[in-house]
Amino acid sequence: MVEQDYQTNYSDTNPDVEKIDELRAEDASIDIDFDQPMEAAETLEEVPAALDVAELRQQLATLQAELEDRTNQSMRIAADFENYRKRTSKEKEDLEAQVRGNTIIDLLPVVDNFERARSQIKPQTEAEMTIHKSYQGVYKQLVDALKRLGVSAMRAEGQEFNPLLHEAVMRQPSADHAEGTVMEEFVRGYQLGDRVLRHAMVKVAAPPEDQPLPPDGEIA
Repeated sequence: MVEQDYQTNYSDTNPDVEKIDELRAEDASIDIDFDQPMEAAETLEEVPAALDVAELRQQLATLQAELEDRTNQSMRIAADFENYRKRTSKEKEDLEAQVRGNTIIDLLPVVDNFERARSQIKPQTEAEMTIHKSYQGVYKQLVDALKRLGVSAMRAEGQEFNPLLHEAVMRQPSADHAEGTVMEEFVRGYQLGDRVLRHAMVKVAAPPEDQPLPPDGEIA
């Protein structure tokens, strides 16, 4: 009893005790959540985060510029390669056409000889006719092979003289043909597509010569 009265009297008479009790009560009411970061820490973390975003944007812009440059380089390389492919393909085609044309030119005298034989040789006996048919069969095979290669023979006779296709080896005055008309074909010309393998050697009509005037006092 005496002790209880002492404590009561002590607290009543000592104001510091009351303050201590109040502070204890305030401390007990404070609820601290240690899982949430402090506001100061949040502010400190935002600064490097902003710096990282700016740096990433700069790196992204740099990479994008490099990508565009590489893309342009790739497009130029692809265009150069396509031009190179077309050029080499054209050169290959031209070379093949040149080789084919030169080979055919070497074969044209053989064709000429077959044609001369056909026009000049007149077989009389059955044996001669057999031989004639045999080499004419070879001639036909040769002509068919040239046609498959794209070779075509010119038909110059009766056509207007064309220096791109014909070679005039003779001019003859003629009243029956217009001036510049091919009167006769001596050597046949050949073409390979649009390319002239051999010009046709021809005789061309010239204007007729003036008739001499009759002597004086005579009627022509």
